[in-house]
Amino acid sequence: MTSRPKVVITHRVHAPVKELLGRECDVVANEDVETWPRQKLIEVAHDADALLVFMPDLIDESLLADCPKLRVIAAALKGFDNIDVAACTRRGIWVAIVPDLLSSPTAELALTLTLGLTRNVLPGDHRVRSGEFRGWRPVLYGGGIVGRSVGIIGMGKLGQAFAKLLAGFNAKIHYYDPAPLSPVQEAIMGISRTTLDQLLSQSDVIVVLAPLTPATQHMINAQALAKMKPGTYLVNVGRGSVVDENAVAAALLSGHLAGYAADVFEMEDWARPDHPERVAPALLAENGRTLFTPHLGSGVQSVRLEIELAAARSILQGLHGETPTGAINAPEARQ
Repeated sequence: MTSRPKVVITHRVHAPVKELLGRECDVVANEDVETWPRQKLIEVAHDADALLVFMPDLIDESLLADCPKLRVIAAALKGFDNIDVAACTRRGIWVAIVPDLLSSPTAELALTLTLGLTRNVLPGDHRVRSGEFRGWRPVLYGGGIVGRSVGIIGMGKLGQAFAKLLAGFNAKIHYYDPAPLSPVQEAIMGISRTTLDQLLSQSDVIVVLAPLTPATQHMINAQALAKMKPGTYLVNVGRGSVVDENAVAAALLSGHLAGYAADVFEMEDWARPDHPERVAPALLAENGRTLFTPHLGSGVQSVRLEIELAAARSILQGLHGETPTGAINAPEARQ
């Protein structure tokens, strides 16, 4: 009798995901909201055939060496900077991601943060709750985005989804991306491509939607911030380390930057050997001009379920000897 393959799910998922995998596999799942310590993950996954992983999981050469049976790693993610894809390829392991399902909900949150920051929603909420609110007063005037110049850094699927949401605000939308859209796409969407320096110097609101790569790490640093107009608003829903949080805190303290909103933080980029252990304290201290959410980009119940199911299907495809739908590599033959 052939034994069933073992699948390890590193974080809590919806029940239908475990049910789908459980029809053919022995499933071990983390039922807690907290990430397993690395040694715990190795103990559980040392004899696993497949992993379903999430953003906090660092999949490197060392972990792969401790899990020699692995054939498929499916990430419930769009970005995959926490996975050593080259090492997986050398070891004959499929790596699959979920490239499409995260863009719309993440764009929705990007718009939420942009509106919330530029219209002083959080300070306004605090004012009402303070007990000092006695009706309208001429305070907390924000910038808004109607008719404003909005610069988008990163025009992949997420950037395009965000630009479409902005269309109803009559904003002047321009973007920077090394890979430009076609002139036809730009015309249809009513956007224009510009250089990074032009985007930084001309925008009233800048929204970062770029992935984390060696080229984008700290793209928004002290020098980039200095190129922005005084009173610019900055929003980051790409990857935390694309922005230098300490430089942002300094720009807020000086008054050069009007506000900063983020759903992603440098501390989350575990693949960086030098990643900080916590959000920059100086940034957290700027609570009057900041708006933060705890990585809620794709945090919609129905969407999360579909993302997890897509990753689970990729695992089953790989275990069946098929190319997973979300595959991003072509594994070498196993020795």
